Amino acid sequence: MPTSHRVCLLLLAAAACSAPSQPQKAASGPAKLAPPPPKADADKPADKPAEAPHTTTATGPATATSDPNILVMPDSLLADGIPAIQRAIADGVGTYSETRSAPAIDWHPVDHSLLIRTRFADTDQLHEVKMAGGDRRQLTFFSDRVGGATYPPVGDGSFFVLSKDVGGNEFAQNWRFDRADGKLTLLTDGASKNSLGPWTRDGQRYAYTSTRRNKKDTDFYVVDPRDPATDKLVAEVEGGGWAPLDFSADGNQLLAMNEVSVNESYLWLFDLAVGTRTLLTEKTGETPISWDGGAFTADGKAIITTTDGNGEFRELVTLGLADKKRTPIGKPVPWDISDFTVSHDRKLVASIVNEGGVGKLRLHDLPSGRERPIKTQLPMGTIGGLNFHPDGRLLAFTLSSARSPADSYVLDVKTGTIERWTESEVGTLNPATFSEPELVKWKSFDEREIPGFYYRPPARFTGKRPVIVLVHGGPEGQSQTGFIYRNNYYLNELGVAVLYPNVRGSTGYGKTYVRLDNGVQREDSVKDLGAALDWIASRPELDAERVMIMGGSYGGYMTLAASVHFADRIRCAVDIVGISNFVTFLENTEAYRRDLRRVEYGDERDPEIRKKLLEISPLTRAADIKKPLFVIQGKNDPRVPASEAHQIVANLKERGTPVWYLEGKDEGHGFSKKRNQDYQMYATILFMKTFLLDGMPQ
Repeated sequence: MPTSHRVCLLLLAAAACSAPSQPQKAASGPAKLAPPPPKADADKPADKPAEAPHTTTATGPATATSDPNILVMPDSLLADGIPAIQRAIADGVGTYSETRSAPAIDWHPVDHSLLIRTRFADTDQLHEVKMAGGDRRQLTFFSDRVGGATYPPVGDGSFFVLSKDVGGNEFAQNWRFDRADGKLTLLTDGASKNSLGPWTRDGQRYAYTSTRRNKKDTDFYVVDPRDPATDKLVAEVEGGGWAPLDFSADGNQLLAMNEVSVNESYLWLFDLAVGTRTLLTEKTGETPISWDGGAFTADGKAIITTTDGNGEFRELVTLGLADKKRTPIGKPVPWDISDFTVSHDRKLVASIVNEGGVGKLRLHDLPSGRERPIKTQLPMGTIGGLNFHPDGRLLAFTLSSARSPADSYVLDVKTGTIERWTESEVGTLNPATFSEPELVKWKSFDEREIPGFYYRPPARFTGKRPVIVLVHGGPEGQSQTGFIYRNNYYLNELGVAVLYPNVRGSTGYGKTYVRLDNGVQREDSVKDLGAALDWIASRPELDAERVMIMGGSYGGYMTLAASVHFADRIRCAVDIVGISNFVTFLENTEAYRRDLRRVEYGDERDPEIRKKLLEISPLTRAADIKKPLFVIQGKNDPRVPASEAHQIVANLKERGTPVWYLEGKDEGHGFSKKRNQDYQMYATILFMKTFLLDGMPQ
């Protein structure tokens, strides 16, 4: 993925459990990318970040206690306003906090052994599995999670390159990992933000992006990881939305993408031998076109990519380099092609159709476009992480369904059969009892239908049930039919129904739908949440008097906005790494992503736009927030800086509005370390019992 904001939902699904899990998206094509103010006045943004809220004192959870019935908060967290948490809450959660996932990462270039990412201790690390149901051998043992890894497609597999940041800051560094002794060699500068990228066909070099020049622009570099001294800047670019996609057969040309927004992106060809660059996809008409992913065909005369240039949805096509002719691959479908990859010999292309939040796997021969049958029927869920073995026989992918965590599967392309290679633990729970999502729709203020996924609690819970409305991040994201991990606890043990709305601005429903919340239309998506509250009130099994809004990242903004606009219709809200003031957010988010966000929200440097952004910012209308709020934030968050949380918490405390605050000192855009995730969950349960479930029979 070229831009970090489009993986918000992935990070928060794992870290904050605020959306159904989606598998990591691999690179489209052969590239193997790893599946991320003193107090503000009411009418103007503050000039600098607010001080962090005070931590709790010796009477609260931040310090050790001699009472065995009280949980001790990890030293990695800061808390403010959170009461002492009874150990019985953690005991009641049981193994809901012990579920794992095991997404596919990359193939060994020779052996049929697969790199996966899973957790046995506190963070996700790289493991290796060699067959369906085989043992998972752990290879890395870092305190921070590993982001991704890639083997050269040719060679003996003696090393791979991995990507890892520190404390969730997303300034990932690339390292060579030698299999023989586990030795690590730093391949990047140790300070900038770097990506993983495609290899040359011979496996001698790979391309990646780095912000090392000015901390803002994602320039292109090429390196042979066997010799870090070969690292070379090959192209300076402007902006943070660039991504290398594929090398030509001779390694002299680099195909790349520049994403301006979710609706507008372009493909470029860089000639590394002579230093020139060519724009392959010109801007045409008033409506921008999106191009996503790219790989050269076997003859090098065209590229395989996806585009919405012919309609509402992204289709899989070949694009002629000389004549710019677009030729569809396979039968057209009225949905987005959300991901694709090609085999090393360019004879096969695998793709995923996103059918309204449900993934469907397809396989086509190249160049004929003939579709190959897939004989094994998969459960309804979300698919991602497509990855061909270099020999072209096996295709690895990740599948997450309502009753199964994200696990690695392998398709034999010759037989059309699929094997499940990993079966991640769900503790002592029986996943067959987990609620399946129901697709529901409701009419919004303009008669537009808004889709969502509705999870019912077990039938043993009688009477009208409380509801959590969980809003995904992005906003260019989508709640899909994947595993909901810890959120199953709220359904199965507390009897709380869960609704995942895909309000306007969500992806997966066409390019018109995703643009409906842009600019001055921002609060139309908030109105869609109001319509969701109307839908809840129309359901006889749901209690419209007991609704909690929760969301992460952009979903955190939506949570705060709902707290402003629907204070009389909700009981409480949980804001996870959310935007409280669009102006301070745009001014303080990391430089490499600022222009991308300005396209979506508006440019705060324009006086009129700045005025509008302040008007719709929750901080400006904090006086309207009357219901209890729980704010959760990572100190090292590069996307939504901690100052966004600090200023809304300080404002509400001053007004006397009930507010809890939890900050991860070693976390970024959502909590990724299990000890922090666990305490976040326990605090959330206490918050729900205090404000959402108060007065209900236990």
